[in-house]
Amino acid sequence: MGGTLGRWVWQRRLWLVGLLLGLTVITAPRDAERLGDRLQVALPLVAWGCAAANGQAGEYALRFVAMWTATHGTKAALGDAPINIRPHGGGDGFPSAHTSASVFGASSLVHDCVTGNPWVQGAVILTAGYVGGSRMQAKAHDVWQVLFGALYGWLFERMLRRPGPARAAVQRGLRRIGAGLAVGWTRACALLGALGQRIRAAARGSDAGRNP
Repeated sequence: MGGTLGRWVWQRRLWLVGLLLGLTVITAPRDAERLGDRLQVALPLVAWGCAAANGQAGEYALRFVAMWTATHGTKAALGDAPINIRPHGGGDGFPSAHTSASVFGASSLVHDCVTGNPWVQGAVILTAGYVGGSRMQAKAHDVWQVLFGALYGWLFERMLRRPGPARAAVQRGLRRIGAGLAVGWTRACALLGALGQRIRAAARGSDAGRNP
């Protein structure tokens, strides 16, 4: 069933990408910043759906998490540095996380999903560009914060694509992390189950004491 659905989505991916992005624009508030807020979520989500249909959902998600961590880690590391100050005076401005997320999604769509259709590719690229422009219009970021946000998104989506020692090492590391998370999740579920049993047993004992 999952394979059939994936093939169906993949065969209609061009229409689906255009439809989903179009619906995002049509249903968004008539405000540049808020539309940018919607699109910076829509682009990576649509790209993840396309990656899932192509059997690449896991790698896509890991790349996105790595990009998100690097983006927000940079913001935290820079602290009160001038480059990290937003035009409207707030902090945590470098790089633009909205732009990194939207460019990440756009890069994935252009390279791996809507290949062969320059019209859809162009629309996807312009959509990501709009997000960056909306952040500057809102004075949430300056041009350098937006440009480096775009660079973060593009690099994390494209790096280590070709087979080689570096990619193999990263894949081994990710598999170890995944295995560790799976073990941790299993143990956590077992502990929660045991805790639930103890709570229920204690509740039954309490009820028995009140009603001898």
